[in-house]
Amino acid sequence: MKDKIMDELLKLSTKIQNQKYMTAIKNGFTIMLPLIIIGSFCTLFTNIICSTKEGAFSLANIQGMSWLAKINPIFNAVNYATMNLLAVYAVIFIAYELAKYYQLKDKITCAAVAFAAYITLCSTIVLVTIDVSTEPVEVANVLSSTYTGVQGLFLAMIVAVVATELYRITSKVEKFKIHMPDSVPSNIAAAFNALIPGLIVIFSISAFGCIFEIMAGMTLFEAVNLVIQKPLQGLLTGLPGYLFIFFMTTVLWFFGIHGTQVLKPVYQAALIAAVAENAEAIANGGQATNILNDAFRASFTTITGAGVTGGLIIAIFVFSKRDDWKSIAKLGIPCAIFNINEPVIFGLPIVLNPILGIPFVLAPICTATFGYFMTKIGFASVMTVISPWTTPAGIQAFLNSAGHLGTAITQLLAIGISFLVYSPFVIAANKMKDSKNGGEN
Repeated sequence: MKDKIMDELLKLSTKIQNQKYMTAIKNGFTIMLPLIIIGSFCTLFTNIICSTKEGAFSLANIQGMSWLAKINPIFNAVNYATMNLLAVYAVIFIAYELAKYYQLKDKITCAAVAFAAYITLCSTIVLVTIDVSTEPVEVANVLSSTYTGVQGLFLAMIVAVVATELYRITSKVEKFKIHMPDSVPSNIAAAFNALIPGLIVIFSISAFGCIFEIMAGMTLFEAVNLVIQKPLQGLLTGLPGYLFIFFMTTVLWFFGIHGTQVLKPVYQAALIAAVAENAEAIANGGQATNILNDAFRASFTTITGAGVTGGLIIAIFVFSKRDDWKSIAKLGIPCAIFNINEPVIFGLPIVLNPILGIPFVLAPICTATFGYFMTKIGFASVMTVISPWTTPAGIQAFLNSAGHLGTAITQLLAIGISFLVYSPFVIAANKMKDSKNGGEN
């Protein structure tokens, strides 16, 4: 029975992981990650360097350092150039990755065509309310950050896939190719070959968007947000849905499948959008409200690695009588500090080992729930920054919360909770006979 379940999970996870669209989306967001981190750190710098709010933990609040507030526009500009253009980067990078999967020669052209196709679905008229007037005024030839930022992520993902598929199909049609004389440089000839396929892709997507708006009474952008983005983001930024997705992540890990990589395309866009919305709210003088986001995930759900195995390492040193486990735990310490835990997962092993598999699944549920309610009561702060995933515990939460000490303490306490979850199972393992190694444990 166990083998049958494992085989079915392996088949399912392999299909998801190797699915070309999922792979393109995952790889596209991986390319975007440095930009997201840079934008997030600008939010951090704004708070700990330039903020002059009363009581803020900021250098600008130190006597004689108030001039630091004047350099805040630098950080705001970089933040806008990164976080407010996530949809633009998504459509370009995902299209590029999908074109690379198909081994198209003109991958960059394909990405540019997908970007142009996406822009055709964006309104270039913005309603602006002027202080002296109560009536909104239309401003033409303006592209709102509503379309280029996190709200456009899911439409950008869809357009990237559709545009690349159309481009791939049309670029293979011989009649659509413009043959140039041999004397024409190859790069120019390639550009002309892309002319008709690019025209078909951009025109088709633009026409579909126009027809959809006429028939549905709403834009395609509004429909995708209403039907896909908001429900999915609401599910993943609500505690039950959030806990379920990461429960499934650890279940896959238990069967030896890289659950994080398999399910990342499912949750990554929504959780990154949530932290980007928090950063935008802070930049506009508002309050961050999305507790569950990608920074929260890194800080309270996958800290020291999937399953929060840092607590397991501590429990082994405190309670275990097994020399083999202690040897693996010693090797796992430097990796766990930087949130890598494959040596522990496959070395003890946790894979297909019920005595460790049960707490492995339970620990992140407990730590995430703890982090959520500590944020709810105000001891920890809602996170607005995404730091590199290898940032050690304590420092990571401090950075992700823009310098909030209570959040750093909460993260360390969460590792303590994982220690409590693992401890009874480590103690129980002392009394169990290890049939693999022989003898009493």
